[in-house]
Amino acid sequence: MIKLHGPDNKEMIAIDALEKEGDVLIIKGRIFGTMPLTARLYPQDARAFLKMLNFKLAWFLISLPFRRSFKKK
Repeated sequence: MIKLHGPDNKEMIAIDALEKEGDVLIIKGRIFGTMPLTARLYPQDARAFLKMLNFKLAWFLISLPFRRSFKKK
């Protein structure tokens, strides 16, 4: 499960599953812990995401899973 937190460190989005449907990525999860979410990521949106990356940010994303965890406040 992937969790995204807001500025106050409260859970905003919990992603439970990623699925492939044709050329679209389906993201299933919950918003604020209760409201179900089914979102679609289309190829043009994935390309727009990649355009936002620079070398430093790409390297950070690659190294992120190997970094030390911190205590949540």
